[in-house]
Amino acid sequence: MQNSPDLNAPLQWDDVRHFLALAREGSLSGAARALKVEHSTVARRVDALEQALKLRLFDRLPRGWRLTPEGEALAQHAQRMEDEALAFGRAALGVATLSGTVRLSAPPVVASHFLVPRLGPLRQRWPDIRLEVVGEAREANLTRREADLALRLSRPSAPGLVARPLAEMGYGLFATPEWAARPATEWEFVGYDESLRQVPQQQWLDSLTAGRPTVLRSNDLGGLYQAARAGLGVTALPYFLGNRDDVLVRLPAYDCPTRRKLWLVLHPDLRRSPRVRAVADAIAELVMREAALLAGREGAAET
Repeated sequence: MQNSPDLNAPLQWDDVRHFLALAREGSLSGAARALKVEHSTVARRVDALEQALKLRLFDRLPRGWRLTPEGEALAQHAQRMEDEALAFGRAALGVATLSGTVRLSAPPVVASHFLVPRLGPLRQRWPDIRLEVVGEAREANLTRREADLALRLSRPSAPGLVARPLAEMGYGLFATPEWAARPATEWEFVGYDESLRQVPQQQWLDSLTAGRPTVLRSNDLGGLYQAARAGLGVTALPYFLGNRDDVLVRLPAYDCPTRRKLWLVLHPDLRRSPRVRAVADAIAELVMREAALLAGREGAAET
């Protein structure tokens, strides 16, 4: 396959895109997950590219696909092609109208329990915009257009993004009235598992348990919320989630000293998009209007 490539043969961008995903992931299954296609599609696209270039781009090994020296050299060019394609897409949004789709990434419980229930009145302001709200614990890659906007609980570390702090989100200790009526020495707890033991509210909760049992752990805040409502134990919850819940009471002697800022994040190229800017302004207005609820200064049902 090392004959000279036909420089007049047209290359398919989709073939290059599949090649780049496989180069990143190192396996057909990983590339297929990243591209949301079948692994046979990845293999077929890469084979087509190799045939067009008359180059072997990968060594097929039992434990994965490894780039050949030729593949490594071309992967750098493919990366630049992808960067240009993504920049083209962002530029296109800049000349778009107040219609189309805007994709917003947010932490799952913030998306489902805080943001979505408040979107009704805002929807009237942009009737031709279709909003996709994606609840995800990971940080969506805004440079690669995995989302147009993101609400995050930490300032982004990736260079080149525009980040705006909107409000502070506080946490308190919540439980059913039955648990709240017991002596604190008898409390049992529910909390995050090992994968999230480093988050500030869990570190604070761990400091409170003082040897008392944690009867359930989860990597899902929604699961901890439901566990507390079911009477499984005491847990740390965002104020916006616990303060307006009729099943739970707040234990005001145990308020978490750590507050986490909610950041609105977007790629600077997208500030020129009318629809992205309209949604960003509306989300910022919504969050700042609910700043007191997020901080725990209203809506409390305390013991």
